[in-house]
Amino acid sequence: MPGSNTGGQVSILMGVYNGAGDLSEQLTSFAAQSHGDWRLIASDDGSTDDSAAILQAFAEAQAELGRQVELRRGPRRGFAANFLSLIAAAPEDADWLALSDQDDVWLPDRLARGIAALRKIPPATPALYCSRTWITDERLENPRLSMAVKKPPGFRNALVQNIAAGNTILLNRAAAGLARETAPAAAEMPGLPAHDWWLYQLVTGAGGTVIHDPEPALYYRQHGSNLIGANDSWRARAWRIGLLLSGRFAAWNDANLAALWAEVDRLTPENRAVLETFSRLRGQSLPRRLGAFRQAGLYRQTVLGQAALWLALVLRRL
Repeated sequence: MPGSNTGGQVSILMGVYNGAGDLSEQLTSFAAQSHGDWRLIASDDGSTDDSAAILQAFAEAQAELGRQVELRRGPRRGFAANFLSLIAAAPEDADWLALSDQDDVWLPDRLARGIAALRKIPPATPALYCSRTWITDERLENPRLSMAVKKPPGFRNALVQNIAAGNTILLNRAAAGLARETAPAAAEMPGLPAHDWWLYQLVTGAGGTVIHDPEPALYYRQHGSNLIGANDSWRARAWRIGLLLSGRFAAWNDANLAALWAEVDRLTPENRAVLETFSRLRGQSLPRRLGAFRQAGLYRQTVLGQAALWLALVLRRL
């Protein structure tokens, strides 16, 4: 089997939906990983193109190298539910869980670098690795770096912003177990906006560690089919801030908070108190909202984002 196999086995969980146009390039980048001990579990969420045939051909080629490739049927309830179904059924014997989109291209050290970072964390501590990306056009050209993370990852950030791009996430065994146990309930939560944001909240809320690598781990292809695109331009940031102020952000918070309260016993006492403060302040008068918001210490990564957060608080869009 090509590549190094000394860091433990990775289970790659990939959501697929009509991805035939770019899928082969992504699969080729799996095969080129310097860490060669991996298996792929792909959940096809009802594709009508050649995605299944491409995956089957890849599975046959990898079987000759001793690697497993499994194709499952997705729940057909959207990308978040598809990934949550994968996490819920993820193999318990995997040392690491990696999440993957269908249309990116991984750099050869994507897995090795994440494993090296997570191995520094005590095994009993849930830990999530994520990174910046090279954002490209549909032809993987004109690369530019995704937004840098300037403030430390943490639960107070996770409640109001997601910095863990799902296509870069790698979980250690402790985080994978936590996610596996809670994913079925999360999958049934109406309106849950994204599986990666949920993972960021879950791991930090439970007292785990999140590592955000300032170096990119993959090429993140942007095209008309992206369900959630990159957030690296002024236009994209303005669009997201518009969502924040429109009431969509408040709806996302409704779903996220419901999912967190369903697992509140898994949170640390400190984070449980932060969750309670945030949940309560959303229905209070403006003076009380402002005071409770300061007490909760919630923050976003940029000055503009933090200003928008304060505005959403004042306008009851939080």
